Amino acid sequence: MPRHLHLNLFVHGRGHHEAGWRHAGATRQALTDIGYFRDLAVKAEQSLFDSIFFADVLALGDGARFVASGALEPVTTLAALSQATTRIGLIATASTTYTEPFNLARQFASLDHISGGRVGWNIVTSWSGGAGPNFGYDAQIEHAQRYARAHEFLDVVKQLWDSWADDAIIDDPTSGRFLDPARVRRIGYEGRFHRVAGPLNLPRPPQGHPVLVQAGSSEAGKAFAARHAEAVFTAHLTKESARAFYAELKAAAIAQGRSADDIVILPGLSAAIGSTDAEANALLDELDSLTDISVGLGRLSARFGGYDFSTLPLDQPLSVDDFPDPSTVQAAQSRAAVITQLVARERPTLRVLLRQLAAARGHFTLSGTPERIADVIADWVESRAADGFNLMPPVLPAQFEVFAEHVVPILQKRGLFRREYEHDTLRGHYGLARPSNPYFQR
Repeated sequence: MPRHLHLNLFVHGRGHHEAGWRHAGATRQALTDIGYFRDLAVKAEQSLFDSIFFADVLALGDGARFVASGALEPVTTLAALSQATTRIGLIATASTTYTEPFNLARQFASLDHISGGRVGWNIVTSWSGGAGPNFGYDAQIEHAQRYARAHEFLDVVKQLWDSWADDAIIDDPTSGRFLDPARVRRIGYEGRFHRVAGPLNLPRPPQGHPVLVQAGSSEAGKAFAARHAEAVFTAHLTKESARAFYAELKAAAIAQGRSADDIVILPGLSAAIGSTDAEANALLDELDSLTDISVGLGRLSARFGGYDFSTLPLDQPLSVDDFPDPSTVQAAQSRAAVITQLVARERPTLRVLLRQLAAARGHFTLSGTPERIADVIADWVESRAADGFNLMPPVLPAQFEVFAEHVVPILQKRGLFRREYEHDTLRGHYGLARPSNPYFQR
């Protein structure tokens, strides 16, 4: 019996390739036009995707001169998309470092009510060095402290969502009683980073908790995921690396007293698709030829916390000695590790490395026919390297439309992907249970 896989559409600008916005297949709609995102969400729902996902960075990148930037804020975007769709899950990124638990718990509870239980929160600690000064910090908060805050933040948010029993509202005009105060609790949280009285000022979300999504794969990130995450977006350049991560994280979840099925693992996949392999390869070559070296250098520097790579020769083989130790990086530790592992394995030149990263920033990239793409997806899922994929089309909307119209039917024919929605919530799509409320039991 084949395993049914999950598919999530990761929307990023006009495509995940850094030069995707320049391609003829990219939208010319503004990144502030909700119609662009609405059309993608509707197409993804028609294609029976589990969810559509929006990342977020809390600062304007240095490469904005050469890369399509300035998209809508994700949380408010989901509210609009919830009214244009009825079944597909909706996931937005929000930071535990640069917001407050009460505010965020309220926003995501509201979104879950608005969407009828289709919302997920992609939890990030914000690796971008430019974020801190936008929120009154002179420098970036250190990696370890960001994760310490995140653990506490999640504890607070969960307690806020659980501060109402599911049956707290009576709504009886005859008796004049709207709310049963015995079924609402003040949380009175006192922690190292947060003090929150509670309760939340709206009822428990339809899903109990919006689905908790996480994307960090550093040691701290994996420990956080094992405890909290229900879906994990992760970056791997090889199936072997993905399989090792998959086994490690599932085992870590079990060690936390959870089931292996309590976490859905979705590596990123950026697929350039053509009617022939040659056509797909030509598309990728064309996109690579449109990149700007300064953009690649800037993004590489940001992943390593501002390290200057501009002094390295472009056309000499690299070694790991050319890079900071990923464990010392205060920005994106897990992505820094992916990059240095690639360098150790392949010894590319800096020019080649920047082109490899241009396609999807360290996620798995592939080019080929729809059949080849489907073969790789099936192989990773059947090999326990993935439960599905976080699809990252290099050009939007064109390459997503090709995937939806040509790859999805192949996966359905093979019995690997749904032919209709069986559930109305994101938890249902992912096969996740609705969490019980530990504070109110009947």
